[in-house]
Amino acid sequence: MITPDLLFFFDGKPVSLALCLAFEERLLALWPDAVVKVQKSQISFYNRHMFACASLLPVGRAKDRPKEWLTITFGLDRRVDSPRIGAAVEPYPNRWTHHVLIAAQEELDDELMGWIREAYVFAASKRPGK
Repeated sequence: MITPDLLFFFDGKPVSLALCLAFEERLLALWPDAVVKVQKSQISFYNRHMFACASLLPVGRAKDRPKEWLTITFGLDRRVDSPRIGAAVEPYPNRWTHHVLIAAQEELDDELMGWIREAYVFAASKRPGK
């Protein structure tokens, strides 16, 4: 949903805004009860815990990035090995944060949404406060 905060976040980046709205639409079609929060550095998606976010975080080498993009971030209990993953870090044991850079709505595909589904389940299974 377009809000003033979302427009401010993507000011001057209409392609990134469109990508975020398409991602949000796909995500809310699967989980209409998900909470969306526009924050200073990202748009976060929550069930009991944050399970995904969208940002303008630069992933990969600058010369390889498109003019506009959206970075989708999600957390899992395992590392995903895929050429689509621009970066993966393990900030805590068995908690992997993955970043995927997308530049076209076609990249919001079943593979990516499968990882988001897995992240949704993983986040929902965490104990409160974790």
